[in-house]
Amino acid sequence: GTRTFTAYDLGDLAKHIDWTPFFASWELIGRYPQILEDDVVGQAATDLFKDAQAMLAKIVEEKWFEARGVVGFWPANSDGDDVVVWTDETRTVELTRLHTLRQQMSKGEGGRANVALSDFIAPMGERDWIGGFAVTAGHGEPEIAKAFKDKGDDYSAILAAALADRLAEAFAEAMHRKVRTELWGYAPDELFDIEALIGEKYRGIRPAAGYPAQPDHTEKAELFRILDAPAQTGMALTESFAMNPPASVSGLYFGHPEAHYFGVGRIEKDQVEDYARRKGWDLATAERWLAPILNYERGK
Repeated sequence: GTRTFTAYDLGDLAKHIDWTPFFASWELIGRYPQILEDDVVGQAATDLFKDAQAMLAKIVEEKWFEARGVVGFWPANSDGDDVVVWTDETRTVELTRLHTLRQQMSKGEGGRANVALSDFIAPMGERDWIGGFAVTAGHGEPEIAKAFKDKGDDYSAILAAALADRLAEAFAEAMHRKVRTELWGYAPDELFDIEALIGEKYRGIRPAAGYPAQPDHTEKAELFRILDAPAQTGMALTESFAMNPPASVSGLYFGHPEAHYFGVGRIEKDQVEDYARRKGWDLATAERWLAPILNYERGK
């Protein structure tokens, strides 16, 4: 089933922030905290960091944003490159099917096998589970940004949006830890500091649709449906399957000890045809959604 979190503690999320991507979003490239001492961008990074810390303190104290999330866990089994999600432990009624894509690259002699996310779920007849999540720290951010813009302060508007993004990612990280240690509890004894968390040294992954391990953004629709995410969190999907508020993160939880992130890379027409069949699409629809990863020219 699912569990909802509303008005999640922003102060706790602030502690989980990964600052390296924050600087990258301002085109300041380097790892935090070393970037603050960098010969080239150090001063700019330090000034930005000071402004960010000051605004973050206000965000937390004055509750500028509201963080809401929902997580769910279901019995699941793999069926080829699909993951069958069951309504309950009897494993007789399908709640939904999640579709995954498989790498099709030549890795040479002795290379690793071509993987799909479905490989990290046990096949039919064995007991396994999958989790899903949708979290946002973006409720309130558009209003705050608009207030700054109306005052002619574009810098603060952009800073507020960047911090909302970081808090959403921090929420995903904090929630994943809660899942591993308590809610799913497959790693109850995990003891990691924030740095180790950010370095993803723990067991399990949380891949998001639209990212390299599953480049198809439309897979978010089923996840949102089974989580009841719009009602539980106020999050919504646009026609192009972007999330609203923009400072939002969603994805799946895999607890398999061998689960790892990977990129599907380029795929061939045979797989696109198979994927279209599994999704109930025509070929043109599949090619449209998978356009960035096709290894052939559409319509040929």
